[in-house]
Amino acid sequence: MMEGAIQGMLESIDDTVSIATAQIPGTDEYISQSGTPDEMQELFTPFWENWALAHAPDDQALMQGAISGMLDSLGDQHTSYMDPDQYTQANIPLDGTYEGIGAWVDPTLEYLTIVSPMSGSPAEEAGLRPGDEIIAIDGDDMTGIDGNLVIRRVLGPADSTVILTIRRAGVEIPFDVEITRATITIPSLEYRMLEDDVAYIHLLTFGDDTRDELREALEELLAQDPVGLVFDLRNNGGGYLISAIEVASEFIDEGVIMYEEYGDGSRDTYEAMGKGLATEIPLVVLINDGTASASEIVSGAIQDYGRAPLVGVTSFGKGSVQNWMPLSDDQGAVRVTIARWLTPNERQIHQIGLEPDYPIVGIPQAFIDEGFDIDSLGMEPDQIIILSEEDLQAGRDPQLDKAVEVLLGK
Repeated sequence: MMEGAIQGMLESIDDTVSIATAQIPGTDEYISQSGTPDEMQELFTPFWENWALAHAPDDQALMQGAISGMLDSLGDQHTSYMDPDQYTQANIPLDGTYEGIGAWVDPTLEYLTIVSPMSGSPAEEAGLRPGDEIIAIDGDDMTGIDGNLVIRRVLGPADSTVILTIRRAGVEIPFDVEITRATITIPSLEYRMLEDDVAYIHLLTFGDDTRDELREALEELLAQDPVGLVFDLRNNGGGYLISAIEVASEFIDEGVIMYEEYGDGSRDTYEAMGKGLATEIPLVVLINDGTASASEIVSGAIQDYGRAPLVGVTSFGKGSVQNWMPLSDDQGAVRVTIARWLTPNERQIHQIGLEPDYPIVGIPQAFIDEGFDIDSLGMEPDQIIILSEEDLQAGRDPQLDKAVEVLLGK
């Protein structure tokens, strides 16, 4: 980690400086990044002395660069340093408001990647989809830029505009999307009765109040004596772990909900909390490629117990656990991967996702006209429903239709 720290400090002052190999002053010897701490000190003392003659050192930037470099050297995409501004953004409550485009994102990949747009948000209205990569913002290339910094470029005052250049799987040429930012309200859920006496709940996030809101929705819906329930976890980017256990416990009466497995092989076991309101009602769960993290915990447990089938497409595959450790003097925080999540049957979620029992997806005809390659989906032809403009205007939802069909045994 020593070489990572030094490289990080150098990058914080001048991204052209490298320490791949360097000569020890006054000798003919060279050392590499694997040199000992004493060798590194001997090498860099004259460097810092000379650098300071022409440049005023920024101790805070050097410190932040050192931390970032050390964490990058661990090779874990989810372990990173967040400066004070990034940490503040990361702590926006999962039930609340902020100003931006309204999308769950993953900042740990090569480019900032859309996990799922929020319902009714500018991101959804602009047509952003799970898996879309933001490769440029307002014409500025985002290659090599830390995802948390990219987030700060995407956020902005309501009514301001931002142009995102999107790289999308199945579309050969990146394209620009202009989005007007808005004040984004983050609700937990939406619910209603469908035709044929089917209850429907769309859970949008796992926040502090999600359990109470879900129980209120279940009480109201169950009072109408539905024949079954469609539980929609599509485009749910996750949230708090304890909320996921609480939600799963509404549908699973007893048993393990998930395991949290650490690097040394030890585990924490999370079990159903009991007294769930919907442990008996016939159930179908909707998932898609925006179903991630906490929503995969719930879906995986429900699937493992045979409590309900999953309908849709393979989920996102975010199953690792990060802890945020605030640094002293408000210097930001370190986010460190400490464990991975396993389903009750000990299936790994991370980078794999959950496979639906009934695969089905709806693709707008316009996407195909624009060059989208449906073969890239890896699905059978009868699992792909092509949606016309009339279908879209009518709100046709093939995945929801399939869920109701499965629930009613049609």
